[in-house]
Amino acid sequence: MSREHGSKPGVGGLRSDGQSNVERRKRLRQLALENVNLEQDPYFLKNHIGLFECRLCLTLHLNEGSYLTHTQGKKHQNNLKKRAFLQAKKSGMVRLPKKKNKKIIPKRPTIGRPGFEVIPQIDSQTKEKSILFKIEYPKIEKDVKPLYRIMSAFEQKVEIPDERYQYLAFAAMPYENIAFRIPNEEIDRSRNKFWSKWNTKTNIFSMKITFKIKKQNTIQIFNRNQNSLKNVVQQNPNQN
Repeated sequence: MSREHGSKPGVGGLRSDGQSNVERRKRLRQLALENVNLEQDPYFLKNHIGLFECRLCLTLHLNEGSYLTHTQGKKHQNNLKKRAFLQAKKSGMVRLPKKKNKKIIPKRPTIGRPGFEVIPQIDSQTKEKSILFKIEYPKIEKDVKPLYRIMSAFEQKVEIPDERYQYLAFAAMPYENIAFRIPNEEIDRSRNKFWSKWNTKTNIFSMKITFKIKKQNTIQIFNRNQNSLKNVVQQNPNQN
């Protein structure tokens, strides 16, 4: 006849940790049931099949102890707080913060679009392409300097976005904003190739942007120069 390690003849085996936990929970439930009157709980309900329901959380429980454990859980406690808040709100005991009225900034009237001149240019030496913009603001407001911004095709909301282009926008009150569609190429921001100037006497805002030459074009030019050098060497093989 086998017996568990640590037990004595004539007595039962040692109780496992699982059995101890079950017994402990039973004792706690029994003590709680003795101190809590479930009949006064407005959310406690025994249905027609013998199960216990929580009408607040819509949960089912096999016995009263299981329901009592549920009432001490996080879900039931949160639902109790929500129910208390709603009841207090209906009775007018809760003061909700007043919504702040958003200040509507009135749009300032404009006087139309400014006059402009667009001059495409090509450098005869470097073959770099550039564009010179001249925007006329004869009735610009006092102490106002025109502003500009370069944006991608996906930032603007007027035309269907096209990755081949980017936009250069100008703004100065009281005139409407205007924008120009330019090639989506890398801009050379060197001092003499990317600049803007505001002439307060003529009220003309000038701006120049220069596009860098693509690397593919540079490689092609380099290859052509190499070929021309080879031709010179072949024509003069004995020349030192």
